[in-house]
Amino acid sequence: MATNITPRKDNYSQWYQDVISAGQLADHAPVKGCMVIRPTGYAIWEEIQAKLDRRFKETGHVNAYFPVLIPKSFITREAEHVEGFSPELAVVTQAGGKELEEPLVVRPTSETVIGHMYSQWVQSYRDLPVMINQWANVMRWEMRTRMFLRTSEFLWQEGHTAHETPEEAEAETLKMLEVYREFLEEELAIPVLAGLKSEREKFPGALRTYSVEALMQDAKALQAGTSHNLGTNFARAFDIQYLDRSNERRHAHTTSWGVSTRLIGGIIMTHSDDDGLILPPRIAPVKTVIIPLFKNPQEEAQVMAFADKVKAALGGAMDPLKVRVDTRGDLRPADRFFHWAQQGVPLRLEVGPRDVAEGKVMMVRRDNRAKTSVTLEALAQTVTDTLAAMQKDLFQKALDFRQANTHSVETYDQFKKTVEEKGGFILAHWNGKGEVEAKIKEETKATIRSIPITGKKEPGKCMVTGEPSEQRVVFAVAY
Repeated sequence: MATNITPRKDNYSQWYQDVISAGQLADHAPVKGCMVIRPTGYAIWEEIQAKLDRRFKETGHVNAYFPVLIPKSFITREAEHVEGFSPELAVVTQAGGKELEEPLVVRPTSETVIGHMYSQWVQSYRDLPVMINQWANVMRWEMRTRMFLRTSEFLWQEGHTAHETPEEAEAETLKMLEVYREFLEEELAIPVLAGLKSEREKFPGALRTYSVEALMQDAKALQAGTSHNLGTNFARAFDIQYLDRSNERRHAHTTSWGVSTRLIGGIIMTHSDDDGLILPPRIAPVKTVIIPLFKNPQEEAQVMAFADKVKAALGGAMDPLKVRVDTRGDLRPADRFFHWAQQGVPLRLEVGPRDVAEGKVMMVRRDNRAKTSVTLEALAQTVTDTLAAMQKDLFQKALDFRQANTHSVETYDQFKKTVEEKGGFILAHWNGKGEVEAKIKEETKATIRSIPITGKKEPGKCMVTGEPSEQRVVFAVAY
């Protein structure tokens, strides 16, 4: 058991911070609420970025970049938008030693400035659709922060598209929701629920908001990604108009969608254990570490030469950058094992004098500690198969946890007891009214995480009022 990490059962919040520290993922920045992402943490973000960027481009999107400073008047053009973001805005009032004629907002999100630019670029239906993504940082002046999950500045991607028809915009919104679902489940091994947000929980200014929701090991929900159908709200605010096929002027229908460095927090809280970070192989910056073991110079020469052969044997099956050789002879083997375990590296390959003599390698999985002796000839295929098995096992373990922590209730008393004693996803009937939703949140801290958009609906009665309900919705206490 790691002595530098608080056990989850003792203090889950402290455990999370300890895993970040032990894994050298991030540190607190000098500015309160901000973080410095260290190389190990940033390497994970680069993996996320590369794999998502490929998916975006495969679905017809291109990348661009828009300014971090936005005229404050832009924010105020869309009423719901400004109301939703006002408490979180960071505003620049001076620059170059002078008071600015108009204050500038540090980007909290880019719908406004992108809407302005789209109004310049879109004149005809032939200019549509516009399908742009940007990788950027944003600033939201959060009062209560937690590294990766909620910080004042964070990294993200934000897609922004414009379309001719409401049907095209809705199709785009749902398509990107599915991209997120597939990415989280296939690459991050995080099972998610994809569904609709309630009116109270939707993005300010959106017509509809959809999200993917994950369940963490403490049975709290994490909103892992969102996709917004903005209708014509921002198009009207920023005059995004085009001549349609009948030569009439119409407003475009826009969408926006995004995920952020919050995904790293989701990976930590879904998979890691009391010894530290566990990374799904498909997202791990380093997939395999080779650790030579020796006691004297003669053994060192033999073992290091064999370690080179081990790395070469993996060359056909793995990117060389994904394999590390730990040559630190001044550290005890246990210390090196511990270091790479806390970095979340999926596989450890131990090479000692006996292994050299037998032409074998001892392979150790990070997730379940399983050890397997593998011949050099079989190593590449065995490593490939083991990494695939680990990816699958991590997803199944997380899915089993979610299923075990998903509860259906009929009454409000049952609901409150479940929130207090069990947590997790709670399926309950709700009458669709905002005031009832607000009452539930005030009394239990649970919110509607997702309104299912697939599957058979189950009519019933609202657990609070007894009024008719079309279907169960998913409640949870969330980060």
